[in-house]
Amino acid sequence: MDLPPLFTPLASAGADPFAVAVSEARAGCDAGLVVHDIAPDRLRAAVVFAPEVALEGAVVMLPLCGIGFQNALGALAPPEVGVHLDWNGGIRLNGGLCGALSMAAGAGAPVPDWLVVGLTLDLWSPEQETGHAPDITSLAEEGCGGIDPATLLSAWLRHTLVWLDTWESEGTAPLLREWTGLAQGIGADTIVGGRRGVFLGVDEHFGLLLKRDGGTDLVPLATLLKETP
Repeated sequence: MDLPPLFTPLASAGADPFAVAVSEARAGCDAGLVVHDIAPDRLRAAVVFAPEVALEGAVVMLPLCGIGFQNALGALAPPEVGVHLDWNGGIRLNGGLCGALSMAAGAGAPVPDWLVVGLTLDLWSPEQETGHAPDITSLAEEGCGGIDPATLLSAWLRHTLVWLDTWESEGTAPLLREWTGLAQGIGADTIVGGRRGVFLGVDEHFGLLLKRDGGTDLVPLATLLKETP
């Protein structure tokens, strides 16, 4: 697999790449490990990062990787395909949910020992033929079936590396500008953690701002960290 410099591929042979990446990170693997599994209907991958900042800053890898993926798919997809991002990691094509990003982090105070960002993307789904899930879609359903998953994975990593360099040199501001233009649902009613309100946007740390009766709640991005066994 042709990956950009600093990334090392590892095929998971059908196992969950996210779980494999977490296991490898705990065992002390180098940053840049990319665990991947490409099936006919789904692309799954996970990247190991070595944070150099506290957890509040390190979790910016989730929206940063989301921007990288949007840029990669946006460049490969037909021009009429809209690629947008949910705050919680969801990836949307023309409004339909097509995949998701997730993250987990290791122990360490104040800087976590490692952080893993995982990607799951539906390439094709038989459910689309039945019409039973109008809010769920796939690359094939949105006219992107000709995109090679390995090419998309490599492009995601290249664009993510560009944004990683931007973040390290310029801080969070460029990410916030880019992500806000790609975000799904700003200004709309939403439910987050059982709380209903209006999604106003995010703060400087990508915490979700939820307008409710009596004020505005802040939902930190770190609440999206997945618990791992």
